[in-house]
Amino acid sequence: MQQNSNVANWSIMILLAFIWGSSFILMKKGLHIFSYTQVADLRMSLAWLSLLPLVWSQLKKTPAHFWIPLAVVGLFGNGIPAFLFTKAQTQLDSSLTGILNALVPLFTLLIAVFVFKIKVKWYNILGILIGLTGAIWLVAGDGVVMENAHYAWFVVVATICYAISLNTIKNYLGELNPIHITGLAFFFVGPPTLIHLFSTDFLEIMNTQEKAWSALGYIFILAVIGTSMAVAIFNKLVARTTAIFASSVTYLIPIFAIMWGVIDGEQIALQHILGTAIIFAGIYLVNKQ
Repeated sequence: MQQNSNVANWSIMILLAFIWGSSFILMKKGLHIFSYTQVADLRMSLAWLSLLPLVWSQLKKTPAHFWIPLAVVGLFGNGIPAFLFTKAQTQLDSSLTGILNALVPLFTLLIAVFVFKIKVKWYNILGILIGLTGAIWLVAGDGVVMENAHYAWFVVVATICYAISLNTIKNYLGELNPIHITGLAFFFVGPPTLIHLFSTDFLEIMNTQEKAWSALGYIFILAVIGTSMAVAIFNKLVARTTAIFASSVTYLIPIFAIMWGVIDGEQIALQHILGTAIIFAGIYLVNKQ
């Protein structure tokens, strides 16, 4: 039974890594037509609308003490990072943005240890550091992060936001259904981003830009599959395992982000292969019991 559970957990992790590793190229496609704020607005508002039918009945049923943690998850797990990542991708390649996303487990562990007093083994910490080393190795030599350090920091802050959300779900929202956590949290970001979207030149772009509808299609996939569906699956993984295990999905994300980057014309080098091998070694130690 335990073995079947582990296989299921790893299968979920790989599926999420593929979905989220594909998200960066979808953002890149959307940014060809829309501004970074419009891409983030569309991603959040479409994700909220897609989940609305599933959670509308839960608005009055959800106990009041859950709403503050849900607001934290909505803002830090979805809203703020959506804008930070699209801003970063105005200057960084999609593959490199995905690589920097691998910082999430490090911050998740730090918050879990220092805020929630979670006890971990020395080899779990070693795994975090090895995985992070692999992510850094993937970037080393390109010089992109150094040249655009300001934009790299947007991704770093976003990973801290994700870590806050992860620990909040694990410690305060364990009693709620993962779908309900996802949908209710989006109530804090969906309506305001939808309002903001229509205060921009979004409608003018849709009426005048030749490739606007195809760009909107990419963002629709990003919102529905890469956001609402993936976040619900992720919250389920957090409930089944630990925040640290779930956050280690970000170590696999660079592999798929690089794959899509290569398909889109970005170059792959030996450092990418070596970095990927180091990342897998880190994941093993992070999740070793």
